[in-house]
Amino acid sequence: MGKYVDTSAIIQVIGNIYNNPSILDMEDKYHFYEEDFPEEFHRVLFGSIYNLHALGAKEINVNTIEDYLQQRPKHLAIYESHKGADYLTKISNNVQYAAFDYYYQRMKKMTLLRMYNQQAGLDLKWLYDIDNIFDVKKRQAQEDWFDNTPIEVIADTIDQRISDIRIKYVDNTDTEIISAGTGAEELLEQLKQRPEIGYPLYGPLVNTITRGARLKKFYLRSAATGVGKTRSMIADACSIACDEIFDKEQGIWVNNGTKEPTLFIATEQELDEVQTMMIAFLSNVNEDHIVMGNYYAGEWERVIYAAQLLKKCPIYTIRLKDFSLQDIENTVKHSIRDHETRYIFFDYLHSSMKILEEVSSKAKVKGLREDNVLFMISTRLKDICNEYGVFVMTATQLNAEYKTAQQYDQNLLRGAKSIADKIDVGMIMLEVSQDDRAALEEIIKQGFEMPTIKISVYKNRRGRYKDILMWCREDRGTCKIEPIFVTDYQYELVAIEDLRIKIKEESAFEE
Repeated sequence: MGKYVDTSAIIQVIGNIYNNPSILDMEDKYHFYEEDFPEEFHRVLFGSIYNLHALGAKEINVNTIEDYLQQRPKHLAIYESHKGADYLTKISNNVQYAAFDYYYQRMKKMTLLRMYNQQAGLDLKWLYDIDNIFDVKKRQAQEDWFDNTPIEVIADTIDQRISDIRIKYVDNTDTEIISAGTGAEELLEQLKQRPEIGYPLYGPLVNTITRGARLKKFYLRSAATGVGKTRSMIADACSIACDEIFDKEQGIWVNNGTKEPTLFIATEQELDEVQTMMIAFLSNVNEDHIVMGNYYAGEWERVIYAAQLLKKCPIYTIRLKDFSLQDIENTVKHSIRDHETRYIFFDYLHSSMKILEEVSSKAKVKGLREDNVLFMISTRLKDICNEYGVFVMTATQLNAEYKTAQQYDQNLLRGAKSIADKIDVGMIMLEVSQDDRAALEEIIKQGFEMPTIKISVYKNRRGRYKDILMWCREDRGTCKIEPIFVTDYQYELVAIEDLRIKIKEESAFEE
C-alpha cells in the first residue's frame, strides 16, 4: 500500500456508505476517487457499493453486492479471498456515523500526502513523519496539526515549500523578511564614511543632480533624433573609462580620475563611427577633421594620443544590430566576466525583429505592441543593474508631442512611457527653442551665455533635484554637452552648486 494510509479511516468511510448509500448523493460535500482506496480489496467493496447506487439499487447488502460481482470474476475472487461477506457485516456493526466527516477528511488528507509522495516524489517527513515511533511528543503534535488543519491549508503548506525553493534557487529572489531596524546604525555609519555617490558623469552641475553614475542604478536620457543622445553617452563612457582628457582651456592633457571598466553597446552605429566620436571627445578635435583627415596644427598628435589612450584604457564596445533580451544579458555577463565591467551604456532602447520573436515565443502571444516590448527591455535592464551590481544608462527616442509640449516628462517617450517606471534617473534632452530664448533673456543679462540644449530632469529617485531644466552649451563635433545653469520649468533660476567628485585610486568616491 505504501506510505500515508489510514486503514481505520477507510473502513469507517466504506462502512458508513454501506449503511447509508445516500451519502453518495451529497456530491457538493463528498467526492471520491479510486486513489482514495490504495488497497485493491477496499476498491472492490467501495466500487461495488458506488456502482450499485448509481444503477438505482433500492437496497445494498451482501447479497446485492455478491450478485453484482458475479459478472466480474476477478473482483469476485478478491472479494472472496478476503471473506468479503464477513468483513462487510463486521464493519457495518462498528462504524460511527456521527464521526463520518472526521474519517472522510482524514482519508482525503492521506490521499493528498500519498499523491504528493508517489506522483511528485516528495519526501514529506518534515510535515508528517509516519515512521516516527520514538519521539512521542513530535508524533502527537503532528497528529494534532494534521487532524485540525483543513486539507486546503495542508496543500498550501506543501506548495509554499516548493515555491520557496523555486524563488531561492531559480528566481534568485531573497524573500527573507527582517526587522526594518536591522543594520540601520551600520548603514548610517557606512553612508557617513562613503556617501551614495557614483563615478562622475561628464560636465558640471550634472553630478550635483544625479550624484554621479551610481552602481545598481538605471538612468535614461532621451532625446529627439539628431540632438545628441549618442554623443552625450559616448562622453560619459569615455569620461568614466579613461584617465586622461585634453583640456582646451589649458591646452594640455589632464588627469581625469581612475580607469573604470566600461562597456558601450551600439545598436545603429558601426564600430568605426563609435571610435571617431570617442577620439573626438578625448582629444577635443572636431570629428569632421578626423573623418576628413584634415587637421589643424597640433590636432594630429592629439588624435593619435587619444587612439593610444583608448587602447590602454578599459573601455569596450560591441554592436548589437538585431538583439534579443538574452543577447543583451549575455553581452553584459560576458563583459563582466572577462573585463570586470561595472558601467554599461546601451544606445539606444528600441524594439527589433529578434526581440519581438523572442518575447512573443516566451509569452505565447502574437502581435505584442511595442510598448509591451520596450517595458520588458527596461525591466530586464533594471534587473541586470541589481543582479550584477552595475550602472546602466540608455536612451530612447521622443514622440512627436515634444515639439509642442510644456512639460518634459515620461509622456514624451516614444513607444512606452511605462519605461520610466523602472528607471532611477529620467532626463529628456531638447534643443533650445525661440520661446526659450525669449524667456531666458533676464537670466542671460546676469552674465550667462545663451544655451543651445536643455535637459529636463523629470525623475530622480532618492535625489533632491527634480522637475528642473539644465541649460547647456554644446559642441557636437567633440561630443561635449556641458550644463551652464539650472532653472525650474517656469524659467526661475535654481541655486545649485557644482558637486566635485574626487576619485582615489581604490575607486572610493568623495564629495
